Amino acid sequence: MSEDAPPFQTQDHDSLTIPLLSHQQRSINSTSQVAIVGANVCPIESLDYEIAENDFFKQDWRARGKVQIFQYIFMKWLLCFLIGGFVSLVGFFNNLAVENIAGVKFVITSNMMLAQRYWLAFLVFSLSNLALTLFSAIITAFISPAAAGSGIPEVKAYLNGVDAPGILSIRTLIVKIVGSIAAVSSSLLVGKAGPMVHTGSCIAALFGQGGSRRYGLTWKWLRFFKNDRDRRDLVTCGSAAGIAAAFRAPVGGVLFALEEMASWWRSSLLWRAFFTTAVVAIVLRALIDVCLSGKCGLFGKGGLIMFDVYSANVSYHLADVPPVLALGVIGGILGSFYNFLLVKVLKVYNLINEKGIFYKIFIACTISIFTSCLLFGLPWLVSCQSCPSDASEDCPTIGRSGNYKKFQCPSGHYNDLASLIFNTNDDAIRNLFSKNTDTEFQLSTMLIFFVTCFILSIFSYGIVAPAGLFVPVIVTGASYGRFIGMLIGSWGNLSHGLYAVLGAASFLGGSMRMTVSLCVIILELTNNLLLLPLIMVVLLVSKTVADAFNGNVYDLIMKVKGFPYLETHAEPYMRQLTVADVVSGPLQLCHGIEKVGNIVHILKTTMHHGFPVIDESPHSESPVLYGLILRAHLIALLKKKAFLCTPVQLGADAFRHFSSDDFAKKGLGNVDKIEDIELTDEEMDMFLDLHPFTNASPYTVVETMSLAKALILFREVGLRHLLVIPKISSRAPVVGILTRHDFMPEHILGLHPSLVRSRWKRLRFQFPLLLKIF
Repeated sequence: MSEDAPPFQTQDHDSLTIPLLSHQQRSINSTSQVAIVGANVCPIESLDYEIAENDFFKQDWRARGKVQIFQYIFMKWLLCFLIGGFVSLVGFFNNLAVENIAGVKFVITSNMMLAQRYWLAFLVFSLSNLALTLFSAIITAFISPAAAGSGIPEVKAYLNGVDAPGILSIRTLIVKIVGSIAAVSSSLLVGKAGPMVHTGSCIAALFGQGGSRRYGLTWKWLRFFKNDRDRRDLVTCGSAAGIAAAFRAPVGGVLFALEEMASWWRSSLLWRAFFTTAVVAIVLRALIDVCLSGKCGLFGKGGLIMFDVYSANVSYHLADVPPVLALGVIGGILGSFYNFLLVKVLKVYNLINEKGIFYKIFIACTISIFTSCLLFGLPWLVSCQSCPSDASEDCPTIGRSGNYKKFQCPSGHYNDLASLIFNTNDDAIRNLFSKNTDTEFQLSTMLIFFVTCFILSIFSYGIVAPAGLFVPVIVTGASYGRFIGMLIGSWGNLSHGLYAVLGAASFLGGSMRMTVSLCVIILELTNNLLLLPLIMVVLLVSKTVADAFNGNVYDLIMKVKGFPYLETHAEPYMRQLTVADVVSGPLQLCHGIEKVGNIVHILKTTMHHGFPVIDESPHSESPVLYGLILRAHLIALLKKKAFLCTPVQLGADAFRHFSSDDFAKKGLGNVDKIEDIELTDEEMDMFLDLHPFTNASPYTVVETMSLAKALILFREVGLRHLLVIPKISSRAPVVGILTRHDFMPEHILGLHPSLVRSRWKRLRFQFPLLLKIF
């Protein structure tokens, strides 16, 4: 049974309020109860974004004065400042570690190649990659499987209201940081931007826990954030800070959180997210001076220096528009095909991962060995190039980053493919985007590098290690863009480096389907506002083309993982259904004054998280719905043991026995369970007055409401439970409860198979060509 499985009471078939579709035998909703979190299958719950407006909450809110309100506002801004500062430090540390670890590996390999000890160079290169990948896979598989992957789908689902165990814990944070450094340094074609989004969200969630009794951090000012609403806002700011730290793109980070991550947004949150990313930009600007002085790392000047990769005056004419449009079309097709293949590979990986940890680690090691063989072997297939006489740097470059890697070439020559492969991803992007490099790469080199990146990025993403998609997609798009630019040659006025920038934009748009945020991120990366019109055109065209084939890559991954994500729109078939057509059961009710033994029985025999509270005689002339009480609040009442000997209302005594902290949301992983509460037989026969602690104004809908309207209300308000009440008052006061699982297509179409056929006919009519292809 679901953690949020909606209860249901048997329908009266003689009622005059029979919905449009005939009633079917109700059963427990068993769809979308588990999801693949990172690399493990886990049960999932929903978050409580709704404020429980009970008598106790109102009394506590009225007791707050100006000082408490000032504390609350001040702590919001202070936590945003701390999130920005810590995320920027982690981002700087990540880049510093990758530059040094990968730098040592590349320098040793380069020295052995200079000594013509090729087999030993390959052995060092492949074994070091294998050791780093194995380390990352082991700590992820054994310590925190939730840290696997980029983390963006998990954080996006969290901001939509899905709570999965361990995705924002301190353990996940540590594994995400360490594992990402090892994975990126191992020459796997994975990125660090996605893990940085997850890292920023973890840091924000830990700040928003409201303190920790274990570590003595129980400052009373932090108590204001012990709820899901404020934690959601902090996690949104953390995700924006993650992108800002990964790309040094503060405005792009805010827009990324707005366009891709957040399901709920408001102007005050925009202002705080902007403040958070501004802190990131300032701290990184201060730290980057260390890199500019050459003290950042052994290999290059640090991955954070991605500004000015194309700081040239750009001049383009009307004749350059058709090639740019073609780039957008190709990027949309390639991006959608990339998403299609990635989903297929992830499904295969999921089947293999179910067999155990050994198989997860074996896949990671296999991909590492395959990657090392491919990366070391491919440069032998291309011919050596003569060093240009007007090179802006030493040629060949030995023992450091650069555009001219010697590899196996004779003196005075360089291997252009090795210059891309034997560099970090950041340096490869810089080499591809560089101006005045039209003659430095061969056409065959660009084709080989594009195909290699396209394949390796797909197979590397699903392994049990922290791995992002942003940077691999940028590298892949830049290589194909430069390839197209070389094919056009002198027919256009744009340089090959500019075609690489536009290719990266088109592939990002085709795969990730973002426009505004990607446009700003690329502009902040390239530091050239003159590129704005071309990038806008490319992104719009690529997204439009790709949308005709499939969805956003992160949405597809969420679907593969099984997250019950609520979309912004309702499916057309939901207009044909009422809420009574999908609500499932059975229903569990509580009375306003309930026997302790009954409450314990309900909590132990069900996994529901919300229970309707009704009043009957003598407290009411007829059964009436009083409100909704949460499972966590019932457990808090039982734990406090403020029981009554007789079934009478508690009244004002409730405010003397309890404090607001008793009903605050617990920290990550600190959930009280009914099994931990011990009660005597005498206590089981006593009573609890639930009235002061029941949400007396829950959201309700009549049973004949359209399912599409109910979905819009449920998502826009951020609900966990939506009560369904009868149309005729003579019936039971409540028909059932809707949760997010009842809005999932697999549940709805499972109850009404006829809708599947009508849906398929509509798709065949609208997209006949696409259905033939896929």
